[in-house]
Amino acid sequence: MTIDDEGLVMPCGTGPDSCDTYGAREAVVVEHEGVYYLHYDGAGKDGWLSCLATSRDLRHWEKHGLQLTLGEAGRPDSKSASSPWLVNDGAKWHMFYVGTQFCTPAPDCIPATPYVTLTAEADHPAGPWRKRYDIIPFTNEAGTYYSDTASPGDVVEQDGEYKMFFGAAAFDKEGKLGRTVGIARTRDLGSAWTVDPQPIFPPAEQCENTSLYYEPDNGTWFLFTNHIGIHPDRGEYTDAVWVYWTKDLNRWDPQDKAIVIDCQNSKEVKGAIGMPSVIRVGDRLAMLYDGATGENYGHMGRGINLAWLALPLVPPAK
Repeated sequence: MTIDDEGLVMPCGTGPDSCDTYGAREAVVVEHEGVYYLHYDGAGKDGWLSCLATSRDLRHWEKHGLQLTLGEAGRPDSKSASSPWLVNDGAKWHMFYVGTQFCTPAPDCIPATPYVTLTAEADHPAGPWRKRYDIIPFTNEAGTYYSDTASPGDVVEQDGEYKMFFGAAAFDKEGKLGRTVGIARTRDLGSAWTVDPQPIFPPAEQCENTSLYYEPDNGTWFLFTNHIGIHPDRGEYTDAVWVYWTKDLNRWDPQDKAIVIDCQNSKEVKGAIGMPSVIRVGDRLAMLYDGATGENYGHMGRGINLAWLALPLVPPAK
């Protein structure tokens, strides 16, 4: 797809109380009363935790620090409370975030599977957030396509039903992790979700995380996601943002996809390219994604980058 990449707009290492000293990534943006609220993963002194930054133009950001803290020992988010997605039901804001009890040693503290989806709520997108340990939206389940990862993704409301396009992963018999996207459903954001028995793509697609955009001009849904590349020397890393499209949210063809951004058309990021988040701004679609300047293929040292797509969004010709 044709994209205009501006490059880095929010570096890591400048957040309050060292909240993003080692990295800023997995940006999720919502707009409320003319302000953009960016919830992102700050890799700080205590681990990877949800942080907040605000902006009026998506280019200049004010950082506000931690939004979530680690859960106590034994809690499902004792090692990370990160990668949050926000939904407003008209009365309050719901946050769905990644929880895990496993991570690599300090100082990196990179979260490790299994991941579960947890929830918190607030009266404003800036919090304060109240964790709801009494509600487990859904979690990984043995013998399924989400046996090792059941992490939150974008939520769409349609005909009174909320659909979450969540990140799913499971190890196969050869010990290879297959990543895909599943749909979880609910009519009440404050309750448990029902997970579809099959993913929308085969795990061989190796994609994770989601951000959706609906194009009213042609009635098409676009799902932006990370692609996981497997390199003989560098191993597995997020090498690009892909997009899939469909007219029906319940039916997706893995052949209907395109590359949005990779090391070839990214202005500054020539290594790992992280999770996308899209939001309409006038006659353009803004896409935030994480990555470090240059050839950095690791998890640390990333910042938030900004790119633009022209609207109306049209699937590229095959």
